[in-house]
Amino acid sequence: MYVLAILGRRLGQIVATVVLVALLIFGLMRLLPGDPALMLLGDRATDASIAQMHHDLGLDRSVAVQFWEFLVHTVTLQLGDSITMRVPVISLVRDGLPITLLLTGMAAFLALLIAVPLAFVSALRPGSWMDAAIRTVAQISLSMPVFYIGLVLLIVLAAGLHWFPVGGIGNGFFQDLYYLFLPALTLALSLSAVLLRNLRQSLLEVLNAEYVNFATAKGLPRRMILTRHVLRNAWVSTVTLLGLNIGSLVGGAVITETVFAIPGLGRLTIDSIFARDYPVVQGLTMVLAIMVSVVFLLVDTVQVLLDPRMSK
Repeated sequence: MYVLAILGRRLGQIVATVVLVALLIFGLMRLLPGDPALMLLGDRATDASIAQMHHDLGLDRSVAVQFWEFLVHTVTLQLGDSITMRVPVISLVRDGLPITLLLTGMAAFLALLIAVPLAFVSALRPGSWMDAAIRTVAQISLSMPVFYIGLVLLIVLAAGLHWFPVGGIGNGFFQDLYYLFLPALTLALSLSAVLLRNLRQSLLEVLNAEYVNFATAKGLPRRMILTRHVLRNAWVSTVTLLGLNIGSLVGGAVITETVFAIPGLGRLTIDSIFARDYPVVQGLTMVLAIMVSVVFLLVDTVQVLLDPRMSK
């Protein structure tokens, strides 16, 4: 029952968050310089044609009416039509969302695949040369921005060694995995450094706990102690940190998709911002905000399952 209660509270917080994000993105988009009508009509636009375009796009209505219609359209999944591409926004979301989800999912998986084994090696041999080397590499990876890591991997592994494609997307699921591996690795390197440092510290604290010493004194196998006692208790804070960094992972996907020319929601968002395409930017931002909120909800649920004390 406590899991259901937490889910109910988190769902209420998600609704409030989505409304605040809608208000924020709606206001920020209209503070940007530039007029969508001018970008569509070009330099030869007249006052009459601009006014007509404003009427056709609904930009001549009051801000309150535009915001209310935006909320209604968001709830009903009718996000309007793109101003520049003349297609429904929901179709753009349907085409780009699977790619962005696959990219961020691969990045999170690779980050855990890198961080967990290295954190174990570092925590089990504190002060050794392996511990120092792992922490140094993690610090270097953490200090480099995502776009720089992407450019280095692109130049070395794609353009130089030709191990991976330079950009774009494949044709089919397994080919998509191959095309997205390098962008996912770009996102994973920075995230894995954060998770590694946190998990290493948690493992050191748990390894020195009394119940671990008691389990060792009982003669339990080393593998059972590490998996059932050490990892499960040290994993709680890392799961929390992973959830908090999902938003940064999605933000990094925006940059990574642009660097690797991936036709996902991130690249589409950047292109739409420059084109002042209000419906597309608003719709994509809402979709990304809901996606991140759902991930937070899943992380909170996993936390309670790992440690029931989190529900109190």
